Amino acid sequence: MKKEKKSKTNFGFKEVDSDVKAALVGGVFDTVSKNYDLMNDFMSFGIHRLWKRVTIETSGIREDFTVLDLAGGTGDMVKLMREKLSEKGTLILSDINASMLEEGRNRLIDEGIHDVQAAQIDAQFLPFRENTFDLITIAFGLRNVTDKEKALKSILNALKPGGKLVILEFSKPQNEVFREIYDLFSFEVIPKIGEFIAQSEESYRYLAESIRMHPTQEELKQILEVSGFTKCKFENLTNGIVSIHSGQKEMIDV
Repeated sequence: MKKEKKSKTNFGFKEVDSDVKAALVGGVFDTVSKNYDLMNDFMSFGIHRLWKRVTIETSGIREDFTVLDLAGGTGDMVKLMREKLSEKGTLILSDINASMLEEGRNRLIDEGIHDVQAAQIDAQFLPFRENTFDLITIAFGLRNVTDKEKALKSILNALKPGGKLVILEFSKPQNEVFREIYDLFSFEVIPKIGEFIAQSEESYRYLAESIRMHPTQEELKQILEVSGFTKCKFENLTNGIVSIHSGQKEMIDV
């Protein structure tokens, strides 16, 4: 009997079986979880904090929203969104990786934030009823998802009609000279910093590679549209080092 051919996906620049990527990515984040924010500060010169704040300020979040943060990591996005919600709102911190989720939950508790729910969740298989969330966010996480289209369709299902997905992700710098300098920094400097700070050069080499393999701004916008989102758009920040993509679930006519 002929064996069914396994589907393939990218793990950095390597091609791997789709069913092992999650474990490989999990190993990366198990390694870096304790130093994740510090490394982000080094990698972005601290600008990642501004990028996250701009993302939330432009998300349209309201005080009574029900919000899910996917790939929430150490809780940066959740902490900022918590400031926008009243007691009427609901906020869930989620991550597929248990080490990252524990780090994020502990940091929130240390800062006196006790009313945020936490859940270990795979973005491809959201365990929520249809039409649950007003807003779903994912910052620096979509590129690590094995099947982006499957995740986007799962997200679309979980959003309420008119609900919004907001994605903050590394992207493609628009200026060619700037892009060459950024590539040099990403592939030559960041892995060395990773070895010094987190004792893991290979983990940060993967992160640099995963950024290069991620769809461009226009490509991701098209993927959102094909997945069923409406009003899809993106905004470049810092010459396109990162971009904010958004799309909405279509409203139901009554």
